[in-house]
This record gives sequence, C-alpha cells and structure tokens, in this order.
Amino acid sequence: MIHGGAGELVNINNDKMTVRYIESMRVVLDHGRHILEHGGSALEAVEQCAALLEDDPIFNAGMGSVLNEDGKIEMDAAIMSGDGLQAGSVAGIHNIANPIHLARVVLEESEHVMLIGEGAERFAKLKKFEFVTDDYLITPERKAQWQEAHRSGRISLDHDSPTQTDNSTDDKYGTIGAIAKDNDGNLAAATSTGGIVNKRFGRVGDSPIIGAGVYADNETCAISCTGFGEDFMRVALAKTVSDLIEFKGLDAKTATEQGIKYLTKKVKGRGGFILIDKEGKCASGYTTAKMIHGWIENSGESLYRF
Repeated sequence: MIHGGAGELVNINNDKMTVRYIESMRVVLDHGRHILEHGGSALEAVEQCAALLEDDPIFNAGMGSVLNEDGKIEMDAAIMSGDGLQAGSVAGIHNIANPIHLARVVLEESEHVMLIGEGAERFAKLKKFEFVTDDYLITPERKAQWQEAHRSGRISLDHDSPTQTDNSTDDKYGTIGAIAKDNDGNLAAATSTGGIVNKRFGRVGDSPIIGAGVYADNETCAISCTGFGEDFMRVALAKTVSDLIEFKGLDAKTATEQGIKYLTKKVKGRGGFILIDKEGKCASGYTTAKMIHGWIENSGESLYRF
C-alpha cells in the first residue's frame, strides 16, 4: 500500500491531475510488486517505493517538498521493520534527494533510531551521500504556494484549496508513505514528508516519529500516516492502532475504524493512514475529504482511491 497525502484534494477534481496521480501510483505499486515477487524484503519494497514517491514532484516529499517560513525545504522521514522492531528516522534535513534512503542507513548502520538537522547531515556525509541543490528540490508550484501562504501568514499543508482562511490546522495535509508484507511474513513501513507550508521554528511533525506517523510489528501491522502531525503525535496513533490489533485481536478493517474514531474523539484529528495487518489484509481510513492511496492485496490487481 502507498499514500500521497490527505485533505480537500481540490486538484483531484481535475481529470488531468487524477490521471497523473493514478499513473504515478501505478508505477510505484508495480515496482513494489516486482520487488516482492522476486523475493525482496518488505523493508526493501517500502524504501524503494517511498523513494519513487519522493522523486515525483507532485507529492510533498523529496523533490517537490513544501517550503518553510524561510522559503527552504526541511524534510523528515522514517522507516521501520516489523522483524525485531528495527527503525531509522531523520528530521529537519536539507539537500538530500531521498531522505528515506538516509533513514534506512540510520536503521542499519547507526546505534541510534533518530538523527536530526546538522547531525543527520553530518552522518549523511560520513556515509557518502550526495547532496543536491535547492534548485533540484524546489519546484515553481511549491514556491508559488509558499508565497501565497507567506503573504497571508498561514501555516498550511499541500492538498487543500489555497483560498482557505483557517490560520492553523485546517489546510493541506501531505506526506508519502509505503507499507508492505513480504513472502517471509515480515512487515515494514516508511513515511516521508516536507512537512507543512510555511512551517516555523524548526517544526517536526509525526512522520519521523516511531509510533506516531509510522510503525511496523510482525505481530500486528504496518502503518503509515498522513495528516496534521501534531494530532497524530498527541495520540501516538500508529502505535495505538497496532495495540488495538495486539490486545483486542482486531482485523485490519476494524482496527482502522476504531483508530479513526479514536483520532476524532481525542483530538478531532485531520488526516488518515494506510494499514496492512499480519494476515496481509489491507485497510485505510481518513477524516479529511480525501486521501490519495493505492494498494495491491494478496497479489491482486492495483486499486486506487482518493
């Protein structure tokens, strides 16, 4: 399963953009299928699928990330393996084309789970990552979006109408994510984002927070979230949904329904998540008008929903 953000998604009403999103998701899902059918691991599949989404400028991650209050890109990403609960995470990084690749190296080659800012970039240099220029990452559309938000003093996300007037949480929710179960029964999850438009003060959302925006446990599920990150952090949503499966014995669909109810009841949270349970069942839920996502269940056909 993959997702590409939640919100009003007003541009999905445009047939040309709908085709564009579907084609992008089709390519990514087919790539993930190919990895798994040829014996690749769930961890490899989610990393590679997330990287493809980071490389597509229509999504808010990697190239095409939204800009912070200074007109710069600060990116976050996390990846987790359900086998042994191994995880790697980076936050507030600049000029890395694929933050999810750096998160994977943190998982495998660091004694830590999460690295941030300058320290994460020093680690990237140590591991011979190539740095890219701002011109590579920043697209004209994102620059125009930031200019509008900057003029109005709004913090916003990337999938709602630019004419909204709410000053804080009710705008645009964009993140990318990928989850998978492989032939060995291992689960994995990955999440990556540029954050929210015009974000301030070194803000970090839920995407790189293990248990908030991403989680994987072979005994429960793999989950990747998208939305207003502060809400997801306050209820530790990814781990909460995993716990619903572990302690109540719920299936994917029921756990998702209860997770969305919990998010709404506790914080009136906006956003959603995708989930694959330990049986390989897929589910998704969201409180926003729409959420871009697609999936392949039990080696079947590719399916899409907005």
